[in-house]
Amino acid sequence: MEDRFKNTFLFFCTLIIFCGSMIKASAQTIQNKQQDTIALQQTEAQEVLSDPIIVGANQTEEYLPLLQGKNIAIVGNQTSVIFKYPNIAPLLEDEQGIRSLKFQQYTHLVDSLLSNNIAVKKVFAPEHGFRGKADAGELVADEKDIKTGLPIVSLHGKNKKPTAESLSGIDLMIFDIQDVGVRFYTYISTLHYVMQACAENNIMLLILDRPNPNAHYIDGPTLKPEHSSFLGMHPIPLVHGMTIGEYAQMINGEGWLGEGLTCKITIVPVKNYSHQKFYSLPIRPSPNLPNDKAINLYPSLGFFEGTTINAGRGTETQFQVFGSPDLTLEKYDYAYIPKPNFGAKYPKHQGEVCYGNDLRKMNRLHRIQLDWLINAYKNCTGKEKFFNTKSFTLHAGNEELQQQIMAGLSATQIKKSWSEDLEKYKRKRKKYLIYN
Repeated sequence: MEDRFKNTFLFFCTLIIFCGSMIKASAQTIQNKQQDTIALQQTEAQEVLSDPIIVGANQTEEYLPLLQGKNIAIVGNQTSVIFKYPNIAPLLEDEQGIRSLKFQQYTHLVDSLLSNNIAVKKVFAPEHGFRGKADAGELVADEKDIKTGLPIVSLHGKNKKPTAESLSGIDLMIFDIQDVGVRFYTYISTLHYVMQACAENNIMLLILDRPNPNAHYIDGPTLKPEHSSFLGMHPIPLVHGMTIGEYAQMINGEGWLGEGLTCKITIVPVKNYSHQKFYSLPIRPSPNLPNDKAINLYPSLGFFEGTTINAGRGTETQFQVFGSPDLTLEKYDYAYIPKPNFGAKYPKHQGEVCYGNDLRKMNRLHRIQLDWLINAYKNCTGKEKFFNTKSFTLHAGNEELQQQIMAGLSATQIKKSWSEDLEKYKRKRKKYLIYN
């Protein structure tokens, strides 16, 4: 009996020591990961501060001479600004671990040009409006800018393309909008129509280029021409890996303007930039992309726009969470209630408890994540109503993705079906690149 007690005692002592060692090792691993993350962020911060990215708009010496004595129109929004670089703060991290680089001061491009006696005659506003406050898809009316008195012509609604009448008397157009590199983000569709209108009316287009925060990878289904819409006009992958300037060169080079048209463009490139260089957007490019995490997750969570799943609209964590009343707490560990707010007057599942995932702690993605979409379909209580087929097809750019998910294919199998088109696109893309 005494021997049995001793053996039992020794066993538990050994077990406690072993568990203690495992906990200590696990804690050390977590600490090492945290230290690695801090080191990476410090390296990125140092890189940004020592070799800062200089957007096209900041290089006034390159383009002001081109504007002298001309009547100018600007295609822009709240991101069309000139930063005051001496006021760069280090990379900041909020309570969710979301990093951002804060530029403390800036001047809007319109205000800057007017102060330099440039004859700005008109502003053309894309989706979300000139000040970037309209909901996604909301019609933006023509108006006047309160600050400058300039007429604002909407390019979202009935007239997505500038008319010959609206361009009357204009000698040169400027395009300066921060894009996020995703096909269904409509600013590149606006670019297409602006280039087409400029080509038809023999007007030069000056593009002040800006980084693409999702340019570090290329992924997703390629748009099929029969599904062309304002959510995607060209046969490109969902994540295309190009800046606005590079994309404009592709539009011209591939003849996508139609009828043999070519737009005369001049591009002011971004300095100190490569596609792999981290870039934190200091101004949200649209109401529902509030930070770097949302922008990085947007290509993956954007698919939910064509389903019954809410992708965070109606919260302060847009495109960082997803959920639905059709998902259950048994399968998902996060819950929230969408409510009307800035950028979402009528959010999906308004006032209902949505169960889903909180993705704010996810590492930065370098590919499209399909598992969230696939698992949401598998686990929803109403599969027959999960897809809004028309909307989902426009977002995906094809009919196959919905069919593949409904047939039970894995993310790996689905992505394999994209590979040939992606390789073709990458070869085509090389001809139009400005940056490494």
